[in-house]
Amino acid sequence: MVSEVDKEVSAGERPPTRMRMLVVIAATVLALDLATKVAAVHFIEPGNPIRVIGDVVTLKLIRNPGAAFSMATGMTWLLTLVAIAVVIGVIKIGRTLRSPWWALGLGLVLGGALGNLIDRMFRAPGPLQGHVVDFVSVGWWPVFNVADSGVVCGAILLVALTLFGLNPDGSRGHADESAEAGSATGKES
Repeated sequence: MVSEVDKEVSAGERPPTRMRMLVVIAATVLALDLATKVAAVHFIEPGNPIRVIGDVVTLKLIRNPGAAFSMATGMTWLLTLVAIAVVIGVIKIGRTLRSPWWALGLGLVLGGALGNLIDRMFRAPGPLQGHVVDFVSVGWWPVFNVADSGVVCGAILLVALTLFGLNPDGSRGHADESAEAGSATGKES
């Protein structure tokens, strides 16, 4: 089965850029993250979790100064700078993006990075030091939020796309193979 992207590429046409799709996905993740964090801060009392499914799924308010799994808790300012770099990198890649799957993955990562970056910029104890609001607890897994889910799901998708050889420009095959093929055809002409 040949995808639409493969048909367009084989016909000599380039698929449209996917920046708009990336931005819509990122904005959706960001809006969901901000809305759920506002609700969590308003409705969940610290130290008093809300049981959703027994003790397996609970809503518990945590203010996380660190990265995922509460690592690097003393380096909040560095995590803020890393998040800014991720946002800039995703936007740079997004301008030439042609694969809808890459747009989905990068949109999830961008929305999640922005959601946690907003916490780090505007929540207590202050700019570049803010603690991220986490509130979803599932089993033994560390407490997380919508932004964390976006980043993790997006990153998993991007790794899978890379392993399966789907490039951000919509072409198939590993980037080094595409470059070699392009240089080989350039030598023959």
